[in-house]
Amino acid sequence: MRMSEPVIEVEDLHVHAGASHILRGIGLTVRPGEAVALLGANGSGKSTLVKTLIGVITPSGGTVRLLGASLADDHVPWERVGYVPQRVGAGTGVPSTAAEVVASGLLSGRRWWLPRGWRTRVREALEEVGLADRAESAMHVLSGGQQQRVLIARALVRDPDLLVLDEPVAGVDRPSQEAFAASVRRLVERGVTVLVVLHELGELAGIVTRAVVLRHGRVVHDGAPPHPRADHDAAGHRHVHPHDDSRPTPALTQNPVTGSPEEVAP
Repeated sequence: MRMSEPVIEVEDLHVHAGASHILRGIGLTVRPGEAVALLGANGSGKSTLVKTLIGVITPSGGTVRLLGASLADDHVPWERVGYVPQRVGAGTGVPSTAAEVVASGLLSGRRWWLPRGWRTRVREALEEVGLADRAESAMHVLSGGQQQRVLIARALVRDPDLLVLDEPVAGVDRPSQEAFAASVRRLVERGVTVLVVLHELGELAGIVTRAVVLRHGRVVHDGAPPHPRADHDAAGHRHVHPHDDSRPTPALTQNPVTGSPEEVAP
């Protein structure tokens, strides 16, 4: 991939689910180093678009290219893509530590062993999200915000060129929102391309440089981010919002195209 090439390039993208036409001719280009927020009301298609970009949902029409490679040809360099799904719970199942979950981000459908130096990379990723001291903590004992920060660290451990996040701070506490925003700021300063699904800009208002707004499966705005709502920091304002899709995306232990999704913290 040449630096002049788009990191994400979507042309005339359509997605159907049964009789429902969810995405209707989406066009989107994201260039290296951009921090783009994907906004829209519930049901607008934000999460469907993200899941299509990472290969979880198969489009019914159009083309998608990531990092210069066609999604249809299965040549996308997934090791350069970090993905953070919508928040998932961690109340049951086989317990995993935060470090184990982060280390799983170094696995893929083509490589089932951890690379040399993985412990250092895991520690650095947890430091990035402010959880280095919780590396050996079981996921189920962490707060919801801490669990989500672990999933962000799992995406960062790949040292990705592209980071895709699906409502990463919905329902998490303010310290976790602030830690997340600080991490995104550092990544953008390093030149990482970020595409993040949000219900509102919140803590990222000073970081996101471009907003793409969906309505009924179409792009209705692509340009300057909207101004934050005046009541965003009010004491009674809630950051918990329903998602586009009724079925959450599980946390992934391998890339979403070459392997089957598995929950790391069900």
